[in-house]
Parts: sequence; structure tokens; C-alpha cells
Amino acid sequence: MSATITNNINIAEQHGREVASGERFEFGKNWSAFLAVLDDERIEQAEKSLKEMLEVDTLEGKTFLDIGSGSGLFSLAARRLGATVHSFDFDSNSFACTQELRNRYFPNDASWRVEQGSALDADYVASLGKFDIVYSWGVLHHTGEMWRALENAIIPTTEGGKLFIAIYNDTGSQARRWHWIKKTYCGLPAILKTPFALLAILPDEISKIANSLLSFKPQQYIHSWTRYKNSRGMNRWHDIIDWVGGFPYEVATVDEIFDFYKQRGFNMTKVKSGGVGLGCNEFVFERIEK
Repeated sequence: MSATITNNINIAEQHGREVASGERFEFGKNWSAFLAVLDDERIEQAEKSLKEMLEVDTLEGKTFLDIGSGSGLFSLAARRLGATVHSFDFDSNSFACTQELRNRYFPNDASWRVEQGSALDADYVASLGKFDIVYSWGVLHHTGEMWRALENAIIPTTEGGKLFIAIYNDTGSQARRWHWIKKTYCGLPAILKTPFALLAILPDEISKIANSLLSFKPQQYIHSWTRYKNSRGMNRWHDIIDWVGGFPYEVATVDEIFDFYKQRGFNMTKVKSGGVGLGCNEFVFERIEK
């Protein structure tokens, strides 16, 4: 049995134990459902997001590492933009989702490799080599050891290369309340999870309904569901479940992330942080060449 297959089996067993104990959300199970609604428009939105944040028109000739590939959407976008892609995810279903997208859009493609691996395993990350672009959007804060994962993301970033990450914003007591909600969701029996998710988002939904009615534009609320397309190509219901259930859950301020990477030889070239609330601050760093 090859080392890669053995590693996949060990990680799958670890992932299964953490899900069974209520310590981890099944992100990949959610993404499996998302693949059913994936369309060209969502893929194009994902490509646009990469081009805007990385400030490029193409990734031709670049190597791209997707840490925590999830549905595989952004690995697919990077491959369509011309990059040689390596994707990995700790979650068994996310690993399978990424494989499915590769098989669907780039079958038997030697320039896109998919594995199951952990962002917390420094030896594994080091074994992948160096990459021009290391990408990890909304992932490292779900590892259970965020700062260790942020440190490990440095390992595969080549000198002069870019590190594109997104990390949940620290909003103080509000973030701590959502930590409790997420942990509670993951510990519930499957039959109670959807009702709990609906209750968790109810206050925000009521506020949105009230605002649309008070402004005499009820269609705005309806369109927030029927025409939902965010800048990363996601589906609103899958985004909600991903948010409510997303545990482990850690947060950081913009300054904390900036200082962390500055101390480790990175310049921040782009940040998107205005008005994100509990959402993700997005960062692009460039590793200083020695």
C-alpha cells in the first residue's frame, strides 16, 4: 500500500472520530450537496474572485496549492485560469468533492492533483514542495489550531510567492456566542440540526424581512434567496449551513494577522476587510525574497 493511500486512510479515520464526537462539522457533506447546483456562472464568479484578489488576468505557468479545497470550486477556477494545481482537504467528503470536480472538468489531468491531508501536519505540507500561490479561504480557522495552521501555510510558499487566506473576523462577545452556537450544532443529532440552524439565523432573517417591508421592497428579501450569488460562487443555503455548523471556530483581527505574517517575512499586498462583521477578512501576502 502506497504512503499516500495509507495517509488518506489514517486521516479519514481521524476525521470520522472528530465528527462522531461532535467536535467537527462535516463541511464536505454540505459541499456534496452544493455540487448539484454548481453552474458556469458560479465557476466564473470564483475565477473573478481569484483574479481580483491576486491582481492577475491568468495563472498560466503558475503553481497553485489549495489548502482545504472544500467543494473543489477554487481549485477548478485556478486550473481553468492555467495553473498547475495541488488540492488537499482533511474532510473526507471534501476530498471526494474535489476529486469529483477534477473528474468532471479535467479528467486524467496530470496538472491537477487531489489528496486528503491535514493543514496541521507540517511534514505533509513540506512534502508537497513550493508553490507560487498558496490559497486557503475560510479554512485555517476551522482546524482547531489556527495559529499553527497559519504557520504551516508559510512552508509551501515560495520566495516571491503569494499567500491568499481568509480568516474569520474577531468581533468579541458576538464571536464567542457563535462559537457556542456552532459547537452546539455539531453535537446535535442529525434530525435536529436543520431546525437548530433555522432558529440560529431567524433573528437576522426577521430583520431583513422587516427592512424590505419598511422600504416597500419585499422583492429584495425574496431575491436574497432566489438570486443569491456571492462573489465566491456559493449557494445561500449551503453558505448558511457552512456558517452555523462551522466548528472548530477561531477568529482574529486584521492587525493580528498582519503582524503575524509581517514578523515572518511577508508583505501584505491586498486586504478586504470593510464591513465583514462576523465574516472573513481576506488577505494577500507576498513572501519577501531573501
